[in-house]
Amino acid sequence: MREFLAGAGLLVRGLGQWRRTPGAMALGLIPGTLVGLVFGGALVAWGLVLPGLVDDWTPFADGWAPFWAGALRTAIGVASFGAALLLAVVSFTAVTLAVGEPFYDRIWRATERSATGEVPEADYGFWRAVGDSALLILRGIPAALVAWLLGLIPFVGGALGFVAGVTLTGWLLADELTSRALSARGLDRRARRAVIRAHRARALGFGAATQLCFLVPFGAVAVMPAAVAGSTLWVHAALGSAASSPPAADADAPGAQPATGANRSRDAAR
Repeated sequence: MREFLAGAGLLVRGLGQWRRTPGAMALGLIPGTLVGLVFGGALVAWGLVLPGLVDDWTPFADGWAPFWAGALRTAIGVASFGAALLLAVVSFTAVTLAVGEPFYDRIWRATERSATGEVPEADYGFWRAVGDSALLILRGIPAALVAWLLGLIPFVGGALGFVAGVTLTGWLLADELTSRALSARGLDRRARRAVIRAHRARALGFGAATQLCFLVPFGAVAVMPAAVAGSTLWVHAALGSAASSPPAADADAPGAQPATGANRSRDAAR
């Protein structure tokens, strides 16, 4: 539980980047706002047509007692909307990271520089972001399906589906959000997954906290810049001194600043 809470705390620490680099963080709101309007409209439309769809899906319940027919259709409706919401969160994150690649790269670099004094050499790029985003959406579909199936369980399905959805999608969000900072340190996909699994509780804490914030109206837009910054800090905490001591060649990278003694002492204390 301590590691789980520590992971959630890293999202809070990511909010502190607003104080250090407010310009970069403010720019990070732009892609989230644009994508959020599209996804918000899609969810509203889904909610409006869902009651009619549920009736079409359950013609066999027309002859049931009103209570049981209503209970069944309510369970299916709630589960269907919840699954769509979870898939929308994953898709929102994926699309926003791809569309806002230049903005979030700037936030990542600012967080690296303010935390360690240096920025690792990275070759992430727009098409890499698009590929990772598409994979994230594909991985989010089974998670939404599991949440939907659990949501159909009478009486307890809503709670079970919610917990499963937050856990599964939180894990996916942690995996995706940390990929930039881990890739910058030369880790391929398999190595990145190994780091995430080695710090499973902390990854779940960070991902679940991010997911819960994303479920609040307009929360996804407001929290996305902090999630990018917090995921960078998550990598620093997971890799320890390795994250805060990039290769010497990186010190010559454009925009990098040499780490001061205070930077190294602070990172070592972490």
